[in-house]
Amino acid sequence: MYGDYYLEYASYVILERAVPHVNDGLKPVQRRILHSMDRMDDGRFNKVANIVGDTMKYHPHGDASIYSALVALGQKDLLVDTQGNWGNILTGDQAAAARYIEARLSKFAKEVVFSPKITEWKLSYDGRNKEPVTLPVKFPLLLAQGAFGIAVGLSCLILPHNFNELVTAAVACLRGEPFDLYPDFPTGGLLDVSDYRDGENGGRVRCRARIVEESKKLLRITEIPFGSTTDSVIQSIVAAVDKGKIKIAKIEDNTAANADILVHLAPGMDGEQVTKALYAFTECQVSLSPKACVILDQRPSFMGVSEILKHNVATTKEVLRLELECKLAELQRAWQDASLEKIFIVNRIYKVLEESESWEESLDTITERLQPFIQDLILPVTREDVIRLTEIKLKRIAKYEVFDSDRHIESLAKEIEQTKKNLNQLTKFTIRWFEAIGKKYGEAFPRRTELAEFDAVSRAAVAVENETLYVDEEGFAGYGVKKGEPVCKCSTLSDVITIDPNGVLMVRRIQEKFYVGKKLLYINVLRPDADPVFNMMYRDGREGNLYAKRFRLGGFTRDKEYQLTQGTKGSRVFFFSVHATEEESAALSVNVHIKYQLRNMKRPIPYHFSKLRVKGRAVLGNIVTKNGVERVARMMNAAEPEAKPVGEPTVSPVVPEESGEAIEAGEVAVPPAAAGSEAEDNLQQGALFD
Repeated sequence: MYGDYYLEYASYVILERAVPHVNDGLKPVQRRILHSMDRMDDGRFNKVANIVGDTMKYHPHGDASIYSALVALGQKDLLVDTQGNWGNILTGDQAAAARYIEARLSKFAKEVVFSPKITEWKLSYDGRNKEPVTLPVKFPLLLAQGAFGIAVGLSCLILPHNFNELVTAAVACLRGEPFDLYPDFPTGGLLDVSDYRDGENGGRVRCRARIVEESKKLLRITEIPFGSTTDSVIQSIVAAVDKGKIKIAKIEDNTAANADILVHLAPGMDGEQVTKALYAFTECQVSLSPKACVILDQRPSFMGVSEILKHNVATTKEVLRLELECKLAELQRAWQDASLEKIFIVNRIYKVLEESESWEESLDTITERLQPFIQDLILPVTREDVIRLTEIKLKRIAKYEVFDSDRHIESLAKEIEQTKKNLNQLTKFTIRWFEAIGKKYGEAFPRRTELAEFDAVSRAAVAVENETLYVDEEGFAGYGVKKGEPVCKCSTLSDVITIDPNGVLMVRRIQEKFYVGKKLLYINVLRPDADPVFNMMYRDGREGNLYAKRFRLGGFTRDKEYQLTQGTKGSRVFFFSVHATEEESAALSVNVHIKYQLRNMKRPIPYHFSKLRVKGRAVLGNIVTKNGVERVARMMNAAEPEAKPVGEPTVSPVVPEESGEAIEAGEVAVPPAAAGSEAEDNLQQGALFD
């Protein structure tokens, strides 16, 4: 029982409340509002309260839903002319109460939406009135206005498109030419449609605010993303400032008819960097995932934008055909009546009324007298036609002018001929219809949203580095480890790279405090714009060969361990260094000291890293020696550059300590803190665990 109730409720919400119909692009409440406004229309504005009250005869869900739907229609500025305070889509201000604002149908709505003679009707919810099943709309209204709705088990988001581009696409569709359609928002902004996918489920568009750098100290936001308001944008900026993501001096809102938000930069901040941060951390950039769900054949259906347009164009063509057929029938009826009237009066058939003895005899005699002229008529003569002739007043017969009658019949014949021609060339007629609509109304709908392609902004790259990464002797690191040694400046979104004595590399998202292990070979903040080169020598196992390699980090997955050695038990890293460029890396040379040599015969093996090519981190490396190695030391007399930053200063080579073996140096590779930081004087290479 409950299952049946749920299905009935879900079906009702989908079909009768939340999802628009593909034919007219309207939800039921919108259709009923427009129908009521058409019934009430006299060319003047009507109180919204009156429109809401009249619509309640068709809509069973109360006045609040009708009022909000009417306000939304009015704010789209297409079907409804408004008067009064209808709110502001830029600031999010609400419209005034229904008793204070007025509305009427726009000229576009009257021309495009209504055609009572071909409308299909049904009874309203209480059976007292008739309402349209769908309105005979002759335009892709669904794509022009867009739609949003949440039903039971599904939702709908169709983005609005530009009026003139819809006209152009409709004409191209009728001509069998290719076309492209992309959203256009009333709030303007920049739009990346590279992943739009024709508006189908799974696609995505990114909408940005238009930010202008007025001066070195001022940014101006002149357009905002679709779905945002100036208030929500400002609140998101303030929230980002409170979290330390962005540094600004102050923010002002001067929005009136157009968006105008002033962002004053803090001293020392770069305008381009702050702009990127606004896109990364605030509502200055939003992502929208369209999902075109519509009602088709009494069931929900997912369609692409192009498919919806083709369906709307076909619907428009069919509506125009029905209207032409209806017009042709009316013209033929008018021509028939005018011709019968001329025959009846010019041939003085009306005198039969004086000569006949009964009404039936009069009708029969008139029908008989009309027989010679029937072949010239376009419709058969019926009894009703004869009765209509007998109802012509004597005054009209007395003042009848044959010349005027002939001219009227001739004009009707020309209209009939033109209507038949339009029916025979229906596609061309539909093209002319769209072109006329575009010429008449298109000037009021210029494209407001600029199409552009822009790369995604890395939040970690533009976050303000207002924290410091620390590491302590117990193996903990983070920006909250205040008792540890400072490493470098960081943000709360930075990635941290660590390499332990066993040659295991790992990249983690920074935290307030997290465990990294003791006696690290290397720890630093990984910056997106840096691509360091690593030099490394390691022994494979306890008695294996000594390998040398040069590599870059490459792609990675956070919190995943990457083995820089071959993973053999007992492997040891003898040498490790980090460099900003390949040239610096190639300039490094080391001495490899072999074990078990006589004191007077000890001669180190020189090794130059310039022999190696830079490869990926998984490369095994080249064999340096198969003999046992005591230690590896930098060649101090070699022409090598001073340590330079890799996002931070270059790290000195390391000889990690191994139990039971003598070593000459035991350094932990921790880069100095960023220049200008309070920790700079306290941090020295090798100072942590000596």
